Amino acid sequence: MNRPTPAIVSQSAVRRLPRLALILFCVAYVLPGFLGRAPWKNADVGAFGAMAELARGGDWWHPGVLGLPVEDAALLPYWLGALFIRALPFLPPDFAARLPFAGLLALTLACTWYAVYHLARQPAAQPVAFAFGGEAHPADYARALADAGLLALVACLGLAQLSHETTPDVLRLTATAAMLLGAARLSYPGLPHPWRGLAWWTAGWLALALSGSAGLGLVLGTGWLGLLWLAPQPTPTEAPGDSGRALLGIATAVGALIALGSGWTGALGPADAPQALARLPLDSWGRLLLWFTWPAWPLALWTLWRWRRQWRQAHVALPLWAALVVVAHSALAAERDRALLLALPALAVLAAFALPTLRRSVSSLIDWFTLLFFSFCALVIWVIWVAMMTGVPAKPAANVARLAPGFVPEFSFLLFALGAAATLAWLWLVSWRVGRHREAIWKSLVLPAAGSTLCWLLLMTLWLPLLDFGRSYGPISRRIAELVPANSCVLADGLSQAQIAALRHHGGLQLVRTGDGGGADCRSLIATPQSQASLHQRVNLTQWAFKANVWRLNDSKESLVLYLRVSG
Repeated sequence: MNRPTPAIVSQSAVRRLPRLALILFCVAYVLPGFLGRAPWKNADVGAFGAMAELARGGDWWHPGVLGLPVEDAALLPYWLGALFIRALPFLPPDFAARLPFAGLLALTLACTWYAVYHLARQPAAQPVAFAFGGEAHPADYARALADAGLLALVACLGLAQLSHETTPDVLRLTATAAMLLGAARLSYPGLPHPWRGLAWWTAGWLALALSGSAGLGLVLGTGWLGLLWLAPQPTPTEAPGDSGRALLGIATAVGALIALGSGWTGALGPADAPQALARLPLDSWGRLLLWFTWPAWPLALWTLWRWRRQWRQAHVALPLWAALVVVAHSALAAERDRALLLALPALAVLAAFALPTLRRSVSSLIDWFTLLFFSFCALVIWVIWVAMMTGVPAKPAANVARLAPGFVPEFSFLLFALGAAATLAWLWLVSWRVGRHREAIWKSLVLPAAGSTLCWLLLMTLWLPLLDFGRSYGPISRRIAELVPANSCVLADGLSQAQIAALRHHGGLQLVRTGDGGGADCRSLIATPQSQASLHQRVNLTQWAFKANVWRLNDSKESLVLYLRVSG
């Protein structure tokens, strides 16, 4: 006789992961990257520049930087950053702008946890009932899988950097997770208050619409609606979630009308989608899929195989649809990694349902690979930090000096103490993992999530000064600020949104764009090498003398050209 479900889980395997430990773990992942660093190039500092300009009184319906429209068309992300800058004037503006995005990342983790929880409560997702009892209690089983889903999301390598930026991508990530949570609640048989699921789904769709991705929200929502209506019923007399499905159908129809009527369809890809697919480099895209979504993707594939008889059930169909849509979207997007970021919550949900079917040998293989990989990465981070501080070993110190010329390392006891504490916690967790809780269903994802958190925290403590120096426009902005006359405006020609924002923030320069009718009193001019060929069409070059070509560190592909006024 075929089992109705491949999950065989005892009550002892769904022991509770301590809530305090889980909360502290999330805090250790969320806060590093939002605290103490400078805005990084390019999207991070560019988005911050638009938020800062809105806070100074810019056009809230047309965000931009120095008259240039934002490169990532959105509204709500820039509004959030600008509101926090204005509400917290006593904080540095870049730090104030990051606060709502830290909250969005925490909300993404929470939405993923609750999405797994509600999907795991589905009758089709429950484990096999034992003949003499002892199988996992439904609520405990769902809670254990939800813990595993959250750990799977944190373990994804691609989540770390992009989720800690102040960009519209973070809001899109949260909105996608919120929509998935709403669909999961609406699919749960007999769940009271279906309007709560509708509220999450609607809030997520509106956030996607105000982030320039309404089309993605419509595709996700209509697909989930169809899957919910086609999902098989547990019993002939039970009609689970009919009210929720009706509410979701109405919301989807209204959302489609609003999006189409307002032009907020937010295309899933470029207009020349067939040509974009033809130009898709399958090798680089495949490598991106492999490392960006690791370790969720192999577990998700295992879920699809082991639960292949339940593909129409909500706990498999809903996250699978989201993952397929977003992966296809990433193939057409200009920035594939940022588009693929939205697939991580759905892949984490699928990965969680692999754990009830994993053999002990596979679980041990995951543990050993994770232990060796992240321990090696942490060791490399520590060795290079010691080389920066002491010059020993000599080769890593020489590599740092070559890649970041002019960087002077300074010892920070606070950063060192945080890095040391994280490393000690990792060593304790490894000993805890091999010695206790061997039956816990979430055990296979503890080391991957902790290893990812460890390496991210070490980078954001031990390497933070180096990364700020190498990944920001701070050094080049400060060098230019030293070369231009003080208390004078600076003409800007051909500069990108990120470059303008960085020169304003790091260099404190008062910029005026060429061709705007102003700048007659400006005594210096900054241009890009690309705009030099047509610069004479916008300014009278006989009034200007070349001063310097300022490079960004040792990057031969990015520089700014500085002129000083000599007459006029």
